[in-house]
Amino acid sequence: MSYQKVTVVGNLGRDPEMRYTPGGQAVTNFSVATNRQYTNSNGERIKETVWFRVSAWGRQAETCNQYLKTGSQVLVEGRMTPDKETGGPRVWTRQDGTPAASFELTAERVVFLSGRGDEAGAGGGAGAFQGGPADNDEMMSDDDEIPF
Repeated sequence: MSYQKVTVVGNLGRDPEMRYTPGGQAVTNFSVATNRQYTNSNGERIKETVWFRVSAWGRQAETCNQYLKTGSQVLVEGRMTPDKETGGPRVWTRQDGTPAASFELTAERVVFLSGRGDEAGAGGGAGAFQGGPADNDEMMSDDDEIPF
């Protein structure tokens, strides 16, 4: 048996988009940017952004679509979904010719870190919601701790 879990904390790059599968299951897709800044050996300040494309399912999809918006800060726990062609992240070339990649996640748990009306969020306490395609009816309380 093997297992994977990925935890990502970042901000939505655009508003979520919800649709329904032919079987009536809700699915919401949104992108999350994580940022890291560091100084390299030459003393230059480097900013690194990694994008994650997230899919949430069922009731969790509906909740994400209702409450998240561009700039919302979230914690997402889920599993990586590899690109069917490459087995890795989705890779493309930006309009300026530079390479880019995004990693695909299927959300098992989404924690809303921005408060209502708090776009880029300082982590003002909001709620958490968990569930995947088969487990999407459990709402978590505000007392649950973030694991870091």
